[in-house]
Amino acid sequence: MGDHTETVQVDFDPGEISYTRLLDIFWDSHTYTHQTSIAQYKNAVFYHNEAQYRQAVASGKALEQKTGKEVRTGILPLKSFTLAEDYHQKYLFKGSPLKHLLDRYYSRHEDFVNSTAAARLNGYAGGNGTQKQLSEELPGLGVNEHGRKLLMNLVKNQY
Repeated sequence: MGDHTETVQVDFDPGEISYTRLLDIFWDSHTYTHQTSIAQYKNAVFYHNEAQYRQAVASGKALEQKTGKEVRTGILPLKSFTLAEDYHQKYLFKGSPLKHLLDRYYSRHEDFVNSTAAARLNGYAGGNGTQKQLSEELPGLGVNEHGRKLLMNLVKNQY
């Protein structure tokens, strides 16, 4: 069990968001001053190439200078990536009353897992995002009026 690190892989379009901006979001989203000895829960950013490595190191050093705190998060080469088991995929969304909203679109679990709409809805199910963000996104998420009301209610009740 302890020979892996639980992580996410972010596929991104550099024309939409830069790797540097993703690093800023990354540093803001976890406690970079802490490191665990348990590999499964290690704080780390994984890089794919030398350019990403240099950017990650530079952003970590800039953060240290800005905050005066040591960055203990690892900056490591990506050796392999394995998707989590099916029951972990979009876990928060699948456990919410919202799951049925996308059933008609995804007859195959793989399509559901790879869905950007399902990822966005999973984020909202997990308490991420505001009503304003949701109302701007709703037209592109493919949910019916009943689903829109459920989502708005869910987000409203979280804030």
